[in-house]
Amino acid sequence: MINKKSWNEFRDNGFLWWINMILHAFGWVIAVKIDDDGNIIDAYPARTNVRGFPEEDNTEGYIKLSKYMNDNAAEILKESQE
Repeated sequence: MINKKSWNEFRDNGFLWWINMILHAFGWVIAVKIDDDGNIIDAYPARTNVRGFPEEDNTEGYIKLSKYMNDNAAEILKESQE
């Protein structure tokens, strides 16, 4: 089963930050273009010389991921057992 989600939801739950942290080790990133309303209107892989994020961004990212895990743990477990 695939349930298409938006780039905004992916970003809001901390997944874009998490994946980009991993990709930074290889000099890659998923870059996004954001409109004036804060919506992601384009996304693409890119090379970067950036390695890591500021502490404030990391703290925010870990909080978003923790909240997602807390809110969705039972469903994720159930899906993995099906």
